[in-house]
Order: sequence, then structure tokens, then C-alpha cells
Amino acid sequence: MRFDWKKIARGLAAGAVVAGLSVTCISAQTGTTDEGKRKVKSKVAPAYPELAKRMGVTGKVKIEVVITPDGHVKSTRVIGGHPLLVQACQDAVKEWKFAPAPEETTQVVEFDFSAGGN
Repeated sequence: MRFDWKKIARGLAAGAVVAGLSVTCISAQTGTTDEGKRKVKSKVAPAYPELAKRMGVTGKVKIEVVITPDGHVKSTRVIGGHPLLVQACQDAVKEWKFAPAPEETTQVVEFDFSAGGN
């Protein structure tokens, strides 16, 4: 990953620090029907990366999650989102626990990093 340090410096010099940023998890969804959706038993919210905060980066991150029958996250795959935000989301969702099911399932989880929150 390459950073445009001149652009970052300009953003910081221009006061790109945004107060009141929040991270929200939008409900986990399956690609097909609600019947296959696994209920989330426990969630860990992603930490807002300091560099993203200073740059005022906001937006949504979508992560595809493969869930084992016992409800643990087996693997994750980024579907979309700002590169400064995706790792925090992957790290957090790997700690989630889902309701047990008879077989392995795949769901999409969406996180929203937005201004105006707590």
C-alpha cells in the first residue's frame, strides 16, 4: 500500500481532523434469504484507525464472513471499503460469535464509519 504523503500533509494542515466520528455495524446479511442468516451472539466493534480519523476518512466497509457450525468466524474476505478502515473491521469481526447452525455458512457484515456519532 502506498500513501500520498503530500496529500495527507495537506489534509492535516487544512484541519481534516473530524470530531464526533462513530463506527456502526449494520446488520449481518446473507446473499440469499433471511432464513440462512445467523444471529450474532457477541460483537466486537472495530477501533477507528488513528490515521483514518486524522484524515477524516468515513464510509462503509463490507466483509464476507465464513462461520463454522459452532458459531466461530473461520475466515474473512474484504468485499469493499477504504483501505485505511478494512483491517480494523477484519480484526473486529474475527472476534464475533454467531449462533450455532447445522453447517458452515457465509454472511456479509457491513460497518459504517461516519461523522456525527459519539
